[in-house]
Formats: sequence, C-alpha cells, structure tokens
Amino acid sequence: MRALISVSNKEGIVEFAKGLVAHGVEIISTGGTLKTLEDNGVPVRGVSDVTGFPECLDGRVKTLHPKIHGGLLARRDNPDHMKKIKELEIDLIDFVVVNLYPFKETVQNPDATLEMAIENIDIGGPTMLRSAAKNYRDVIVVCDPHDYGMILSSLKELGGVSEEEKYQLALKVFEHTAAYDTWISDYLRRRIGKGLPDNPTFTYEKIQDLRYGENPHQKAWYYKKTYEENVALTRAVQLHGKELSFNNINDANAALEIIKEFKKPTLVALKHANPCGVATGKTLLDAYKGAYQCDPVSIFGGIIAVNRPLDVATAGEISKIFVEILVAPDYEEEALEILSAKKNIRLLKLDNLWSGDGLDTSASFDSGASFDSRPVDSYDMKNVSGGLLIQEGDNQTYNEEELRVVTKKSPTIEEMDSLKFAMKVVKHVKSNGIVVAKDSRTIGLGPGQVNRIWAVDHAINQALESTQGAVLASDAFFPFEDCVERAALGGITAIIQPGGSMNDEASIKKADELGIAMVFTGIRHFKH
Repeated sequence: MRALISVSNKEGIVEFAKGLVAHGVEIISTGGTLKTLEDNGVPVRGVSDVTGFPECLDGRVKTLHPKIHGGLLARRDNPDHMKKIKELEIDLIDFVVVNLYPFKETVQNPDATLEMAIENIDIGGPTMLRSAAKNYRDVIVVCDPHDYGMILSSLKELGGVSEEEKYQLALKVFEHTAAYDTWISDYLRRRIGKGLPDNPTFTYEKIQDLRYGENPHQKAWYYKKTYEENVALTRAVQLHGKELSFNNINDANAALEIIKEFKKPTLVALKHANPCGVATGKTLLDAYKGAYQCDPVSIFGGIIAVNRPLDVATAGEISKIFVEILVAPDYEEEALEILSAKKNIRLLKLDNLWSGDGLDTSASFDSGASFDSRPVDSYDMKNVSGGLLIQEGDNQTYNEEELRVVTKKSPTIEEMDSLKFAMKVVKHVKSNGIVVAKDSRTIGLGPGQVNRIWAVDHAINQALESTQGAVLASDAFFPFEDCVERAALGGITAIIQPGGSMNDEASIKKADELGIAMVFTGIRHFKH
C-alpha cells in the first residue's frame, strides 16, 4: 500500500505517518512535509522520485502529473484501468492525506495583501483530494487531522477502513473543497465591493449542536460566518450559565442589533425578538430603570443588552428579576459575582460592543449609530419553500440631513431627540411597528400588528404612564389620517415616520389641525 502525504497543518502528521508505516504503507511526500517526515525519522520518498519530474515554478507544480492522478483515479475493479496502469508503469496510491494552504487564515490577517492571498490559493491539494474522493472505494482520503486516530484504529482492529468510513471521508473532502473555493471567491468579491453573483455560495463553521430549535421537537445547530463582523454574537464569550438555546441566540442577536444603534449608555430589554423596553441615560442604572418601567411584565425572562461595562449598581437591580441572558462589553468584578449567584442567567461578554473611547454622554443626543459594524455586503437571508430570499442588511436608520419637518409646527429640541431615539428603536420592532417614547426611553411599543392603527392603539394602551407630551415613531408611512387622530387622543405631540403614502397630505393636514409636529425620514423599516 502507498500513501501520498502533503499537509500545511502538520499537527499529528508524524505520528500518523509512523502509524501507517507500521502497517506496511509506503510514504511519498512533497516539499515541507517531506522534510518534516525525514527530520523525524519517517521513511519517505519524494514525489519527484515517483513522477520523474522535478517540482517547479516555486513549488506551484508538484503533484499535477499523470503518475499521481493515474494512481489515484484508477479503478481497481476495472480491468482496462489496471491494464493501462501497468502499461504506463503507474504505481497505485491507496491513501491521500492532504490539507490545504491556509487561505482563510491568510486573508483574515488585516495586513494581508492580494499577492499573499493569491499565493495561498492551493491548486494541487484540492485536485488530489477530489481525485481520491471520487475514487473513494479504492482510495482512503483524509483532509482533517481529527480523522487520523480513527484510521489508525481501523487499520489495527480491522486491517482496513470500511466502505462506510471511506464514504464519510470522501463526503468531508467535497464539503471542505467547496468551502475552500467559497472562501476564495468571497474574498475576491469583497475586495472589490461586488455584490452577490448569480449563483451565490455561502460557507459557515459550526459552533455547536443546540439542545433543540424553536420548539423541543426541532433539531438545531449554531454556525458562524467565515468572515465575522466586528460586533457579532458569535464573538461573545460566555462567562456563566448553561448552554444557549436556539431562541436564546436569536433573541440575544436581536437585542444586539438594537444596542448597536446607540452611543450613549443604553439598555435594551427584549422578549421574543421584539424590544419590550429601551432607554438611554447618563448611567446604565438610569437606562435600566427607564427600560424596566416601560414593561416590567415582559422583561421577566427576557434578554438584556447594554453598551457599557456592567456596574455593581445596575447588576444589583437586574438581579432582582429573572433574566435569561445579559450581554455586556465587560463586567465589574463584583457585578459579575452578584449575577453569577443566579443559577439560570447566561452572562455573555462581547468586548467589541463598546469602544471605551470616552464618548460624550452629556450631549443631548447622539444622532448617528455607534457602530459601522456591518460590511458593505451584509445580507439578510430568509428561507422560503423551495428557495431563498436575500436582501442587503438594513444598514440605515435615517439621514440627519434629510429629516424633513412637514407640518406647520416644528418639534422642540427635546421632542426631536426623542423622535430620533424612537426611530432607532422602531427599526427593530416587527412590522407593523409603533414606538411611543418620552425623554429618550420607550414607554409603549406596538409590534407585529396586521394594521397600523392597531399598532398605534397597542403602543398607547400598553404604556404604563401618561403618554401626554410623548412622541411616536412608525416604521412605515401612515396610509390614513386615523393614526394621527389616535395619536392625538393619546396626548402625542410629535410624530416621525418615513412618509411616501399617497395620503401623506391628509395625514399632514390632520396633524396641523391637531397641533402635532410631524417629521418625515424618507426611509422605511419594515421588519418581517
């Protein structure tokens, strides 16, 4: 038997090669792998000795030769193949052990150049892997060092590797080479800012198997993008609590997306992917109190995200209720001790969530989002029966320069601050969505209603304090003036909405009649 070994990741390769030799396997190898094996006393032949042709072009051409691929692709049960192999004096190869140039690791280095990336595109490796995997019944193909032990055990206990194991190894190869090609095309596309191709491919890496999905009868898994965003839940470190569930991850991610909108100390409370309380303040404690007051019922068993290191005072207040998950950029030592005393809370640390740059919290409002965290080609994907819907991420909230007061009455400075705050929140509320806010904190939310007037009613009726003097944000335009009338009955003094309805003038006229200021953003935020 004969094995061709050529690996970039040399972890465990010497021990594996020695194990193969112990079972009578002849080793052939290339370049750096050849030297590693020789230096460690493994009997090995160079590929050039097999092909009769030297490695050339700085090692770019080593194994692309009929005497290699003939030995891999020849079917042992095909007499014509075996006859031709004999005529051409080609030696059969029974094992291929190859892992590829570290392309992904190279391009994840911020200092990587295009030339460095190109030189780390493996050509011979994927070709050998695919040749061997195609002929998996006759050739044992290994691309993952984690499989070395299984193969040696099978050789020792059974004298060979079963066909089922060979099949699984071949499947792993085609999955691996498909991902490798996707890493390359994705990098090249991102580099020039090009959008999705006509035949998009995506690659993810599994983080863990989940206990179950949205419901206990559904299996579920957690994956991360190959190229992670700077502020992504997949980067979080869990400091305390049991494993995250499918719903935990989905809700924590939704809370994270909201918290990214703010620079000032902010706390987001969320339940079932909808915010149930959001507030900014001079301190996190102020923010917590504001968010809690919005809906002290729904916050129970919910998710909390903050954009400042969690302090002792805020931790003490949070510890008084049951919270599923808390996401923070860091925790004061005593705050961590307080919360860790609660068995069922999961504590996540995501240090990129706050830059720690001393942002000015004395200003009346921070009009821009605190993170430019999403890449240009950030996509939102939704499965539909038999297909996939893909859209660019909703990476805008409003353009400060394009906000337009459309009524005779203009918002006060305080009202405008609260309008901007409410628009940042309503962007993340399921449509039809309405947010009622006062003093840069939510006091009523109306998510996921089938018509907008119900959403307005829900937001106003849900408020646990007076809505007199509050402001209202809508994720889409008002199709009728009834929403303005209902807002006025609730004491709303200013409204922010995208505008764009054929009935805009009717809504504006009604707002003027009722003494309400109205601002158009020009940007809709449907969220389904």
